[in-house]
Amino acid sequence: MNLLSVENLSKGFGGKQLFKKISFGVNYGDKVALLAKNGSGKTTILNILKGLEIPDEGNVVFKKDIKVGFLEQDPKLQGGNTIIEVLLSAENPISKALREYENALNAHALDPMSEKNADRLDAATNEMTLLNAWDAEVRMQTIAGKLGLTNFEQEIKTLSGGQRKRLALACLLLNEPDLLILDEPTNHLDIEMIEWLEHHLSTAVKSLLLVTHDRYFMDEICNQIIEIDNHQLYHYKGNYQYFIEKKAERMMIEASEVDKARNLYRKELEWMRRMPKARGTKAKSRITSFYETEEKAKKKKETQKIDLSVKMSRLGSKILELIKISKSFGDKHLLSQFSYTFKNGDKIGLVGKNGSGKTTLLNIILGTEPSDSGKIATGDTVVFGYYSQMGMSIPEDKRVIEIVKDFGEFIPLANGTTMSASQLLTRFNFPPEVQFGYASKLSGGEKRRLYLMTILMKNPNFLILDEPTNDLDIETLQTLEDFLVDFNGCVLIVSHDRYFLDKIITQVFAFQGDGIMKDFPGNYTEYRNWQDEQEEIKREQAKQPAKRIEEKVVPPSPVKQTKKLSYNEQREVEELEKEIAKLEEEKRVLSEELSSGTLDHKDLLEKGMQLKTIEDSLETKSFRWLELQEKMEA
Repeated sequence: MNLLSVENLSKGFGGKQLFKKISFGVNYGDKVALLAKNGSGKTTILNILKGLEIPDEGNVVFKKDIKVGFLEQDPKLQGGNTIIEVLLSAENPISKALREYENALNAHALDPMSEKNADRLDAATNEMTLLNAWDAEVRMQTIAGKLGLTNFEQEIKTLSGGQRKRLALACLLLNEPDLLILDEPTNHLDIEMIEWLEHHLSTAVKSLLLVTHDRYFMDEICNQIIEIDNHQLYHYKGNYQYFIEKKAERMMIEASEVDKARNLYRKELEWMRRMPKARGTKAKSRITSFYETEEKAKKKKETQKIDLSVKMSRLGSKILELIKISKSFGDKHLLSQFSYTFKNGDKIGLVGKNGSGKTTLLNIILGTEPSDSGKIATGDTVVFGYYSQMGMSIPEDKRVIEIVKDFGEFIPLANGTTMSASQLLTRFNFPPEVQFGYASKLSGGEKRRLYLMTILMKNPNFLILDEPTNDLDIETLQTLEDFLVDFNGCVLIVSHDRYFLDKIITQVFAFQGDGIMKDFPGNYTEYRNWQDEQEEIKREQAKQPAKRIEEKVVPPSPVKQTKKLSYNEQREVEELEKEIAKLEEEKRVLSEELSSGTLDHKDLLEKGMQLKTIEDSLETKSFRWLELQEKMEA
């Protein structure tokens, strides 16, 4: 069943063509991701679907009588002054019943002796029961809670941009539209929220069209990818890993076709230059074919990749030392006596729930926020490069080239040469027509890319990146990842992008609440696996007291315990120790493969099952080894 049909859609701004005659559709059950470079028209397409912009040509048709829900990058909330009022603002029978029940409950609480209020509460309660709306109330609390919205009476005007985005997402999920259209749904969510949303959307039978840069999220949820490249649309029926494979194949085929077209073009150009006088049917057909060949031959083989090879300032032996840093806001403890000495080459990711203190720690390091106690010692050679999630203040009335020249006319590169501001902009995929245009015409992603460029122009040797992946296209993300992997200085990252973290970091600072910081060696996936293991151990330990109580009521056995193991049992212990060591190594290798980010969906599933089998065997053999050890020590 077709829910959305887009036919021959075209749109351009001021001579810049975004897309031309693209067509696609969304059927019931489809979960489609829309990919394109920054400035290629992703948000414009969503605005056209919503009716906020008019296409130059083409049609958009939604199936009649379906409910469509939109999540914008910067949503405008309507329906009340508090979180609960906005959550209950949907115009459907269940939401109306919930609103009336809440109002009746409040009125009865103010005047419990009023017969009118009692009758109103009875009627509202009956309506809730009739519509089976009690489950809806629990669902509302669950969804809002998972998205970090726990104070239902908080006023909308006090909410941050991230809280507004999460509230808009909660409203959308509660309204259960037939088709969800989401613009960067993972922005402003912490990793725990993203994992919950990922599970919620992947298990629900929903139809989705989304714009996202989160590759793990896309890989887990989407069954189709559509990509806008060079004004055209390409359709891939599979997840993100499938898209990567098939796009590489397409690029190879296109490069081969361009080479063939260039060879043919050279021959046909010679014929055209002779200006044939005979203009018969065959000659005209050949002339038409010549112009088609010319267009294909002049097509670029591949887009120039961004080169981030700017110069890095020398980093001395003393870098940065945090000595017993503590920080609290009222009763909320973010850091307690935290100490760490940074080493050259450290690549550390900060993870934790929203509000746990990640950005606060960055501000303490940069000196923009004081700690309650402790000391920070910074080396003389340290040059910080700080990428704030708030972005830079870009003057809309200035040209892009003028903004960059404010940082310097010439920029030193890693190879010892220099480059002009215009050349550097070109290297960052800002062509001349964009360079001399006004900043107001840049897309959100282009502004982020410009901001990143100005950070690197300062030649930092200690990068502090607060949510650097927001609004960047995947091509820029891949380039940034490669740059950070090869970066010789220190990197401290706050990010909700798990793929990005797994690719770069070798250490995790995990904010666990109440001032506790866990310093974990490894990437994010390895940390999550360790966390799961710890939770499993806690669950097992919670069962132990009950077992010990049961053991106490059992009469002691009159049989005398043997203190020595038999020959066969001793052999069994030796074999178990060898097998346990082998299984531990197999587990380590599999865990590294699973967290490498290089496996396709099929391999991930297969190796995940292998890991589960190994863990089960390891548990059985370890338990038997413990039994034999206890017997030996009895």
